[in-house]
Amino acid sequence: MIRVIKIYCQDCGKLLYKYRKVRQGRLVKCYKDRIVKDYTNGDLRCPKCGCLFARETMIYKKPANKIIQGKVFIRQ
Repeated sequence: MIRVIKIYCQDCGKLLYKYRKVRQGRLVKCYKDRIVKDYTNGDLRCPKCGCLFARETMIYKKPANKIIQGKVFIRQ
């Protein structure tokens, strides 16, 4: 079941991503090819408050952003 979720900054509530989430459960990583719309400057920081919310990594040989837990929240 693929659904589009919205990812927001926990500190200021700014919209960061629209992302196609495939499975149920909490958000641990964002594969870069599944990001529908990126509202950040591409530096993995919130454009409003500057909070670092993820780290770049490779997961299963695919580029991804590993989410720092407690830095974001999601809504559908």
